[in-house]
Amino acid sequence: MSKLDGLISKFCPDGVEYISLENCCDYVDYRGKTPKKTDRGIFLVTAKNIRQGYIDYESSKEYVSSDDYEEIMHRGLPEIGDVLFTTEAPCGFVAQIDNDKVALAQRVIKYRGHKGILNNSFLKYVLLGEEFQTKLHKISTGSTVEGIKGSRLHKMEIPVPPLEVQNEIVRILDKFTSLEAELEAELEAELEARRKQYEYYRDSLLTFGDDVEWSSLGDNAIVTKLAGFEFTEHVRYQDSGEIIALRGLNVKKGHLVLDDVKYIDGSNFEKLNRSKLFINDMLFTYVGTVGQVALIDKSEKYYLAPNVALIRFQNKQINPEFMKFYFQTYHFQRFQIDKYSGSSSMKNLTMENIRKFSIPIPELEIQNKIVKILTNFEIMTEDISSGLPAEIEARHKQYEYYRDKLLTFKRKEAV
Repeated sequence: MSKLDGLISKFCPDGVEYISLENCCDYVDYRGKTPKKTDRGIFLVTAKNIRQGYIDYESSKEYVSSDDYEEIMHRGLPEIGDVLFTTEAPCGFVAQIDNDKVALAQRVIKYRGHKGILNNSFLKYVLLGEEFQTKLHKISTGSTVEGIKGSRLHKMEIPVPPLEVQNEIVRILDKFTSLEAELEAELEAELEARRKQYEYYRDSLLTFGDDVEWSSLGDNAIVTKLAGFEFTEHVRYQDSGEIIALRGLNVKKGHLVLDDVKYIDGSNFEKLNRSKLFINDMLFTYVGTVGQVALIDKSEKYYLAPNVALIRFQNKQINPEFMKFYFQTYHFQRFQIDKYSGSSSMKNLTMENIRKFSIPIPELEIQNKIVKILTNFEIMTEDISSGLPAEIEARHKQYEYYRDKLLTFKRKEAV
C-alpha cells in the first residue's frame, strides 16, 4: 500500500466531499476599471499571459503604475500561491502566482483556498484536471470565443479531501511535474539540435554555384494570387464544408497546417478558376510572415485566400518538392526574399518581384535524390507521429493520465 492509499484509508475511507468553489475559496473577479498601462512598474497579468499551468511573462510585457495598483489592492492583493482562472479568450486556463509583484487584469479570477481546508496547489491541479475541464466546457458560453460567467464558475464543485491527502497529492504531482519538465526540456533541446542539424544539412545540399543552370522563377512557373475584387465579390467564408480557402496561417515550414480553416462551399466557383489549386502547386506567403511555403497534396479541395501566392511550375525539369526545400533555405530567405521585400512596416512582396526570384535548376535526377534525402531527414525531425515530437507528446499524455488518476475520488454520500 502506498502512503497516499494509507492516508485515504485513514482520513476518507467512505469517500470525499465535493464542495463548490465559493464555499471553499475566497475569490476576486477582476472587473471594472482597466488599469492604465505603463512601460515599467508592476507586471500586469492578463488572460493572454496565462497558459495552461503557468504564467508566460514573455508573451506581453505590460505594467501598471503604483497608483492603479493601489486601486487593485482594494479588490484583493494577489499573493504567491493564489490560483488564476481565465473566463474568456481562452476560457479555462489555470496558473498559480509565483511572483509577489504582479497586478491582475479583467477576465481573470483569483482564487485562494480557505485556510485549513484547501491547499492552493491542490486547487490548481484540480482545476487543470480532465474532470473539471470537461464540466467547464459543458457550461461555457459563446460561439467564436468560449467564456464563462463567474457566478456559474463559483458554483462548480470540486473534490476536497482532508488536507493530509491533498498535501500528499501535491507532493507527488510537484515531483512528477518537475521530472516531466526536466525530461521535456532534454527532449526539446535534442529536437532543437536535430532541427539545426537538418537546416545545416539542407542548406548545404541546396547550395549551388555556376555549375548549374540558374533562371528566373517567372520564366519557369505561373505566379499569381487571388485578386481583391475576386475575394470580395465571389468568396463566402463559412465554418464548415468541404472546400477550403488556404490562408497565410495554413502555410508553415513547408507544410499545410489545417488546425484553423475557413470553408467556401457557398462561393461562386465559376469566377474563381484562377485561384483553384491542384496537386504540386506551391503556396507562398507574400504579406506579413513572408516566405512560408507548402505544396498542395490534393486536387479539387483547396483555393487561394488573400495574402498567399500560387506558384505552378511549368518547366517539367523542375521537381516542386525540390523547390519547396530550396525556398526554405537561409540563402534564399536572405538573398532573394530580403532583396525584393518592401520597406514598409509590414513586410510584403509583389507578384512581379516574386517572378524575379533566381532559382537553380540542377539535373532532375539530382533534384529527386536531394528530395529523397531531405524528406527522410525531415520526417525524423518534424513528424509528430514519429521520433522526438511523438515522445514529447507521449510524456504529456502520461503526466495528464497520472494527474487525473490521482485526482479521481469516490464521492462521499450526503448524510
